[in-house]
Amino acid sequence: MPAGNYSGICPLGDDLYALADDKAETDGFHVVRLLIDADRKRITQVDYQGYRSSLLPNRDMEGICYRPSSRTLFISGEADNEVLEYTLDGQRTGRRLQMPDDIIRRAESNRGLESLTYDATRHLFFTATEHPLPGESHIRLLAFGDDLTLKRQYVYQPDAPLSPKHIYGLSALCALDDGRLLVVERQLRIPRLKLGASALTRIYQVVPSEEEQLQKSLLVEFKTRLTLTGRKFANFEGLCQVSPTLVLLVADSQARYKGVLRDWFRLVQVGE
Repeated sequence: MPAGNYSGICPLGDDLYALADDKAETDGFHVVRLLIDADRKRITQVDYQGYRSSLLPNRDMEGICYRPSSRTLFISGEADNEVLEYTLDGQRTGRRLQMPDDIIRRAESNRGLESLTYDATRHLFFTATEHPLPGESHIRLLAFGDDLTLKRQYVYQPDAPLSPKHIYGLSALCALDDGRLLVVERQLRIPRLKLGASALTRIYQVVPSEEEQLQKSLLVEFKTRLTLTGRKFANFEGLCQVSPTLVLLVADSQARYKGVLRDWFRLVQVGE
């Protein structure tokens, strides 16, 4: 795998996965083949397949999902706060989710559309901003249909920052086959000299229904750190389902910052 700023991941079938990269030279996505032993919960092989570019400027690509019915990908961009459709060779189709104007206008720089997932059972896209919009205390979780129009807005209450020095927010969504929606929240603390940096990752589950207010419950949490003897700090920004009981996280290493950070995948059990 080349060093990257991997910010989203989704399965394409046949052990292939597409990866969004928010600092790639051009708009597009990476493709990688991952062989996963679900029984042992291990990744046994990683085979990089290359970058598929639209040859258009980078739009701070964050979330990515695949829709089987159209055999196309959708990618959220934090620079324009749009979700655009792409062919499997990386070209834009010209179609997009019909995002509400106030999301596009009001989302703050680097706090916009960070997450994206597609529920193939209910035929719904889900996306959300990383932080509440200015003047609001909750995050709007948006659901779009296969006709790309907005169907519903939900209220999601994010965790408060652990301290004024923590960077926090909603970084990923993942629709599971059983109707649950997983939400990744992260809390980062990065000292000026970087040593001692920590990342707390929490995965919550919600079940979107007719109720506007989503009730979240904690599924799993873990912390990674950067120390003199350990370099396991990982800012997880992408999440996808790989089996009925396993999901896969991918971290943004800031292109393996100064040779210290690494690109991490992590498998997490979400069912029996």
